[in-house]
Amino acid sequence: MNGRESSKLNDLFFLCSLIEYVGRATKNERKVVVNAMGRNGLRHYYDLAEVYHCENIDKVTSEIINKYNIPTGTYNNIAATTERVPSHWEIGKVMQRLVHTAAQHSKKGTIDTLIKVYNSWIVPKIDNYNSSMYYENTSYQYASLRAGRAL
Repeated sequence: MNGRESSKLNDLFFLCSLIEYVGRATKNERKVVVNAMGRNGLRHYYDLAEVYHCENIDKVTSEIINKYNIPTGTYNNIAATTERVPSHWEIGKVMQRLVHTAAQHSKKGTIDTLIKVYNSWIVPKIDNYNSSMYYENTSYQYASLRAGRAL
């Protein structure tokens, strides 16, 4: 382990941040990006995160948009935000923690858990930066995810 967290957690952080960046660039809900990339595409970027992390994120984003034919959507959670907009790295960290926690509790693989979490009700709540869900602690987010509603 180099640094404060394992390299696989750092890889998950990069993948979640990349999903956020692509979602913002294409104006799509994050589940659209996740579903377009599919299990194999997500696994590819997760397994090679150390390499892609060294690349220009705009270049990687363009590659993903073209490779997976991600259309331009109309989802723009940034425009609706009246509070400070968190960076894609900040949201990547939020999602990394939530996916990791969910994977630990479900005993499923990281990528399968990521797909399930991104397709759940909680991601649009986290994407609403006018609410508090994105900066709540991970245990609260996970308990809410399991309950199927904000607690």
